Amino acid sequence: MHVVATAGHVDHGKSTLVRALTGMEPDRYEEERRRGLTIDLGFAWTALPGAAPGEDAEVAFVDVPGHERFVATTLAGVGPVPAVLFVVAADGGWMPQSSEHLDALAALGVSSGLLVVTRCDLADPAAATAAAREHLAGTPLAGVPDVAVSATTGAGVDELRAALLGLVRSLPAPDPAAPVRLWVDRAFTVRGAGTVVTGTLPAGTLRTGDALALPGGRTAVVRGLHQLGRPVGSASAVSRVAVNLRGVPAGSLGRGNALTTPGTAVEAEEVDVLLRRTGRSGPGPSGLGPTGPGPSGLGPGSRAGEVPRLPEQLVLHVGSAAVPVRVRELGPDSARLRLHTPLPLRLGDTGLLRDPGAHRVVAGTTVLDPAPPPLRRRGAARERAAALAGLDGTPDAAGELERRGTVRAGDLVAMGMAPDDAAELVRRAGAAGSGVVTDGEWLLSPAAAARLRTRLQGELAAHERDRPLEPGLPVEAARRRLDLPAASLVPALVAGLAGVAVREGRVVRADRPSGPSLPGPVQASVDAVLADLARAPYAAPEAHRLRELGLGARELGAAVRAGALARVADGVYLSPAAVADAAAPLRALPQPFTLSEARQAWGTSRRVAVPLLELLDARGATRRLPDARREVAS
Repeated sequence: MHVVATAGHVDHGKSTLVRALTGMEPDRYEEERRRGLTIDLGFAWTALPGAAPGEDAEVAFVDVPGHERFVATTLAGVGPVPAVLFVVAADGGWMPQSSEHLDALAALGVSSGLLVVTRCDLADPAAATAAAREHLAGTPLAGVPDVAVSATTGAGVDELRAALLGLVRSLPAPDPAAPVRLWVDRAFTVRGAGTVVTGTLPAGTLRTGDALALPGGRTAVVRGLHQLGRPVGSASAVSRVAVNLRGVPAGSLGRGNALTTPGTAVEAEEVDVLLRRTGRSGPGPSGLGPTGPGPSGLGPGSRAGEVPRLPEQLVLHVGSAAVPVRVRELGPDSARLRLHTPLPLRLGDTGLLRDPGAHRVVAGTTVLDPAPPPLRRRGAARERAAALAGLDGTPDAAGELERRGTVRAGDLVAMGMAPDDAAELVRRAGAAGSGVVTDGEWLLSPAAAARLRTRLQGELAAHERDRPLEPGLPVEAARRRLDLPAASLVPALVAGLAGVAVREGRVVRADRPSGPSLPGPVQASVDAVLADLARAPYAAPEAHRLRELGLGARELGAAVRAGALARVADGVYLSPAAVADAAAPLRALPQPFTLSEARQAWGTSRRVAVPLLELLDARGATRRLPDARREVAS
């Protein structure tokens, strides 16, 4: 299937033309048919004659309103569609909505279509064709074929069908394996079936049973699909499709929402865009250039020769959505848009900015970054404009990684990269000469990895200087100091550093002996304590002795971690061997025994005996009885 939209001034015969081509009534409402005025999107379809056997010649038409009050509706129909029938009446000529529709199509970059001059039975089409050609000049539609028709007499309709067949044959083939994003242009409820939405599918394939992401983080399952009024099991782009969704409350979806393959679009609240300013300051040929609103083409605060400033409040049209945005210009051809409602946007998405009060398309837009960094510092906007200079929205996974420095592979896909390109970056990480670092989920660019490795070496040196008793820099502390999104990136960085390793959850010097160790002066003091304990194993050194040896809480903690001393209680330290053998002297006592008897068996003080017995109780080596005596566990 192929999908083509109409465009053109009100009452120039767009719906009549669709009716003549398809034999179907595109106006869905009685009021539209009674007034002869399209007020909402209409849909019709036909199979074009002259197609080769097996050739897809089905064409669905999205018929749009021409009245200026319904431009937002028009843009919802045109936005997702790849080609257009631009309609101008021979007896009416070029009109104001012809200009606004053309500005919109130019801003959206629509370059495929036909110029159709209608009502050629009422006037010579030559003048209207020439005027339309003048207006199309300089726009993406400048070179499209033109056909003169009369829907009333049928003159030129066969020629139009032949031209349509040539048009659809020239359209680029969509990727049926691409992620799905269906912009909703209608939503309604069918009794017994539930919520149904319709839209133009520009890429990918929908199947019954597919899970789709909805606005606000919700998901739904495709219950059924219809194409051209027929139930189907799958629908591939480009096509008009109706989707019956399971588990979606009535009224929860509407025009401007989108259904997407989960994980393949960013719910963007801010986006950085490339601007293509419209060249219309009043009646006349349309184009894209550096003019602006008003008779002089100058916006507020602009002077002759300057690029005009955009209004701060505009409406962004993308897909079938129309969302108010706050505009912050970054440079002459770039801006940051803050969206009133988040939209699932990707790199390269085209849209337009419109001033609804002035009935004017202000600029075309291309998304350069759907998840931009915050602008906090003075001069950050200029820096950001420089960073965006030269970008055109073409997805480039390697380039995006280099610009961001750190990014999750899945986020690259959500921003619009091909899943295979993101997966290739992960596969390349660690390969000779790649420089890309990954933990399997997060990616670091070569430049970012080099900077972070330099910082990591500095942090390790600072940690060794400030905390010489610790065996190394904890991995989590390294993550915080380097401001990494995941601790698993620390070992990935260390893998490319000579002389550094990760052991037991700490970043250490590779030549450091395995296991905890103590600095020389601390080891000497601990050796002195152990010498004292060799003479009296359970006579834990007093506080003054520890101070004399320079053993404070940090030094003693390091000694315990190194296995040189065993902590029994605060201020009570013995040799590990003495603690391990502490139950042996107690076995020689009459069972059960008292605290005093245990103290004498160990040859120590109550300060040591009480916590040592409690430690043995906790380990199950001794049991405390109801009368406060103890016995050695058998």
